[in-house]
Amino acid sequence: MSFAGAAAAAAGATCSLPRFGRAGEIAVVHSNLFWRRSVGPRFLSRPPPASARLRRGKLVLVASAAESTQPASSSSTAAGKAIVPDSGFSISKVSFGVIGLAVGGSLLSYGFGAYFSILPGSEWSAIMLTYGFPLAIIGMALKYAELKPVPCITYSDAEALREKCATPILKQVRSDVTRFRYGDEQHLDEALKRIFQYGLGGGISRRNAPTLQMMREEVTEDGKYCLVLVFEAKALKLSDFEQRQAKFTSFFGPGIVAEIRNGEGDLYEVCLISQTTSESSSQS
Repeated sequence: MSFAGAAAAAAGATCSLPRFGRAGEIAVVHSNLFWRRSVGPRFLSRPPPASARLRRGKLVLVASAAESTQPASSSSTAAGKAIVPDSGFSISKVSFGVIGLAVGGSLLSYGFGAYFSILPGSEWSAIMLTYGFPLAIIGMALKYAELKPVPCITYSDAEALREKCATPILKQVRSDVTRFRYGDEQHLDEALKRIFQYGLGGGISRRNAPTLQMMREEVTEDGKYCLVLVFEAKALKLSDFEQRQAKFTSFFGPGIVAEIRNGEGDLYEVCLISQTTSESSSQS
């Protein structure tokens, strides 16, 4: 059967055409009239020629192929900036306050239950009460004085440079702020006290002191390891950090250079850039 004969045979019948156009719209031919259904049927025009339909179908296929190749290029671009997940277990990530409360509270609960014969083991109730009470008190005290770890974002290229290029002080700073601390008012409290000189001439008030919100490990454009400290300081300006740039360098040195950047809103970034490169560390 020729193409003209097939078209003539289908002129008086209803047939479904392949879907084209926007998603959710179906084109049908009925009595030589071209309809498109979305929310309701609307009369548009006569059906387009077969050549136009074929050309339009080719355009849809080309667009789909272009969209399918786009994520591959973006993933390859961001491969060097992949974030390393912090999934390893460490005792520094455990809160001793929570442990003390859990153990002490369990001993107290079971000890009281055994003492009043609600639970078995009445002969051990005195021991459980004797040790449970101080453990619960210690747990509450540690929980009250607890300072939670600061989140740290580590990029894969920075992790590869940390062992060779990060100075011992930068490694210590990263270790201190990513674990639970007890008794400190805030992370890096001693460093901020010396740099901003709380209550002294030319210094700032302690209530206006910046607080460490997060930390990043990244690599600079010239391939150096950089530890970025992100502070929140609502009562300070960028100039307050810039005029203390030399103090940041001297306190966290030697072997680093501090740079100050303005973040979003009330956030300020102190970039501690190690001057040790992978070439110099391999030579030493």
